[in-house]
Amino acid sequence: IRFGNLLFMSSMVSLFFYVSLLTMLMSGIGANFEYDLKKIVAFSTLSQLGLMMSVLFSGNFDLSYFHLLSHAFFKSLLFMCSGLIIHSMCDSQDIRYMGYILNDKPYMGTCFMVSNLSLCGLFFTSGFYSKDVIVEFYLFSNFNFFMGFLYLFCISLTVCYTIRLLFYTLFFGVVTFSFRSVSEGQSSFFSLIILLFFSLFFGSMFMWLTFLTPILFFFPFYIKMLTFFFMLFGLFMYMLFYNLNIKIISLFNFFGSMWYI
Repeated sequence: IRFGNLLFMSSMVSLFFYVSLLTMLMSGIGANFEYDLKKIVAFSTLSQLGLMMSVLFSGNFDLSYFHLLSHAFFKSLLFMCSGLIIHSMCDSQDIRYMGYILNDKPYMGTCFMVSNLSLCGLFFTSGFYSKDVIVEFYLFSNFNFFMGFLYLFCISLTVCYTIRLLFYTLFFGVVTFSFRSVSEGQSSFFSLIILLFFSLFFGSMFMWLTFLTPILFFFPFYIKMLTFFFMLFGLFMYMLFYNLNIKIISLFNFFGSMWYI
């Protein structure tokens, strides 16, 4: 970002932009077919890095840096909660064995849910203030229909694998561990509280206090709601993937292994 102006002196900017979009697509699809919690979080991080780089190579350095900072807080919270969940599950990382964590560990489960919803860009969380402006920036830019659809489809993949992760870990799933840790430790509470606060309020504080002028894009109502419709489309894709379950083993192996790369 610091040397961003030097990037546009190269003829490879368009290639880097397409590679970043492809990174978002591949990591988003891979996260939807993965059952390892660490790999899902890693795919999620890779997807968000692709998002930041795509904004960077589009020429908007401020938005890329804004999303980098907001993403740092809710992803740190997600990493901490994921580590605590894996530790309480006796180092098991399979999300199919992590059901009803919200009942066993309500505080940690709430932090885990807030971090995932901020990753989705839920209204008025930290991730919303950066991702919503990024989506509107793309809709306002001079991209063709295919590139715009591909970008919004990658956003819907984020919603899809996030809802899938919450479904398996917090609310439902199969509880088969007879020696899982139920109590919540006190040592990590202070760190979780700080990260939870910034995951909820950092985006609004940073936007109001840092930018000299508000970042506004004026669209018709149906275009404004386009992001919300693609979030619902991501929920629909989750229901479709869940109904598939393991009926097509080869498909799960193919996409879960990053297309055999």
